[in-house]
Amino acid sequence: MVLLSAGLDSTVNLYRAAEESQVLLALTFNYGQRAALREIEHAAKLAKAIGTRHRVIDLPWFRDFTKTSLVDSSMDIPTTGVSIDDHIASTHSAKAVWVPNRNGIFLNIGAAFAEGLLADWLVPGFNFEEAQTFPDNSEAYLQAATRSLQFSTANQVQVRCFTTDLTKPQIVKLGRKLKVPFDLIWTCYFGDEKQCGRCESCLRFDRAQK
Repeated sequence: MVLLSAGLDSTVNLYRAAEESQVLLALTFNYGQRAALREIEHAAKLAKAIGTRHRVIDLPWFRDFTKTSLVDSSMDIPTTGVSIDDHIASTHSAKAVWVPNRNGIFLNIGAAFAEGLLADWLVPGFNFEEAQTFPDNSEAYLQAATRSLQFSTANQVQVRCFTTDLTKPQIVKLGRKLKVPFDLIWTCYFGDEKQCGRCESCLRFDRAQK
């Protein structure tokens, strides 16, 4: 089972998982993020491309506990002064798009579906590069989540990610090897007609492809 946002990391993990085994379901979450409709649209196309079932889970109650700029349109998503090579600047921009326990919630919902489908693996899209400012992208978090699920799932679902120790350029390289259709990926924090090319997520993807 794959958690699919249609971003670079989750998409490459989708294709890597499909190469390794059978993907029973791709889950996309709509928690009110600005890019939700675009993410859902692109995730559906990616799931169809590998021939797996796609489902969207609506989580409107995220608005009750977060004021992140990803959800609250009255707040600005950083698009100026963003420096992906400056750790201090990246830490500042990360705070603006941080969603409390987002990956924790996603993993637990995904694990419930995985157990119901008798899936052995739950595959999120983590990466080494963003783990420096988002600790819930780290290998340590992945291992902790797996330990937790040994208690809460009858079939002891494991969290497995193929890109946890990879940087964005390395993930792009892997994606090219897997023949990932990069034109179907949506990396932008915004949900406009075209990806902005200015938010941190867009900048990291653009640099990774060079």
